[in-house]
Amino acid sequence: MQERYPSLDVFRGATVALMILVNNPGSWSHIYSPLAHASWHGATPTDLVFPFFLFAVGNALAFVMPRFEQSGPLVFRNKVLRRTLLIFGIGLLLNAFPFVRYDAEGQLVMKQWENLRIMGVLQRIALCYLLAATFAFRWKERGTLVTGGILLMGYWLLCLGLGTPGDPFSLEGYFGNTVDRAILGESHLYRGEGVPFDPEGLMSTLPAAVNTMFGYLTGAYIIRKGRNWEMLSNLYAAGLVLVFTGLSWGLLFPVNKKIWTSSYVLYTVGLAMCVLGIFIHLLEFRRSEGGWSRFFLVFGRNPLFIFVLSGVVAKTYGLFRIEDGMKDGRPVFRGLGSWMYEHLFSPLFGQLNGSLMYALAHIFVFWLICRWLDRKKIYIRV
Repeated sequence: MQERYPSLDVFRGATVALMILVNNPGSWSHIYSPLAHASWHGATPTDLVFPFFLFAVGNALAFVMPRFEQSGPLVFRNKVLRRTLLIFGIGLLLNAFPFVRYDAEGQLVMKQWENLRIMGVLQRIALCYLLAATFAFRWKERGTLVTGGILLMGYWLLCLGLGTPGDPFSLEGYFGNTVDRAILGESHLYRGEGVPFDPEGLMSTLPAAVNTMFGYLTGAYIIRKGRNWEMLSNLYAAGLVLVFTGLSWGLLFPVNKKIWTSSYVLYTVGLAMCVLGIFIHLLEFRRSEGGWSRFFLVFGRNPLFIFVLSGVVAKTYGLFRIEDGMKDGRPVFRGLGSWMYEHLFSPLFGQLNGSLMYALAHIFVFWLICRWLDRKKIYIRV
């Protein structure tokens, strides 16, 4: 029977808590710079959260892969495809939720499905899981490592060969935009950059899958080597080498989350290895468990459920509109979340700190839910 590694659960839980933190500020206009994404090239601490979660998905895959191998190809395909479709479908529903919107007259009307965004965070997780699990099952560890290298090099060459000559890594020059518009359609793409562009697009999902593949390889290595100093030192060494390699490659292929460059993959995988090594050192070697580890542990035991719930709650706020003053002789309405920030958190803490405290308050509420689920031994698997 495989040993349990609480450090992996804590790593995953800390990542989920950070995802909730950066996705739920009181105001998107008042965010501390480390809690905002890089505008294009480069990476902030926030840009580490999603790749760390994909890495954690790969860690978990390493623990279930022996059962998949014992069950055979048919059971493997059924379970992996079912989980992929379920996570992808939940992501689509979350994009569509709450299925209605307020029109110009303030009346609730049904959303237009022809403008539904197809891709998203959960959809990318589903596809990365599918690719990593398939490669790991068919080609084992060595084949997965080689495949990951081919994907990273191939993606670089595709960006250079199919992107705009002289500017292949820009928003306008990135070749993945053309692919997404042709396959998904402009009306189904994210528009947060001011133009139809999806940061979870199809092409950039290929290198993102390598984060999950390296997570699988790291988990498999930890299982095989066991708890010893050689395993930990090798984990640190590999992480530092990947960070250096990613930053060096970034001189030619800039570190960029929004098009998920290959240099960004190596950089974030290396950092994930180092951070995981710190957790292993503290929890598996020094036994430094405490309130901090138990806090994150409960998030790590229901990660996808609590992430989805946080998205549902944030979107539900918009359905409850509160009258908040007048403008040009007409009443102004705010969604519940915006109203709480403007009338509770901002007056108490100021605009910038109030936005942060709003996010921290949500983390605490979701932690209470996770703690209750953990005490009841309720683990919602997808």
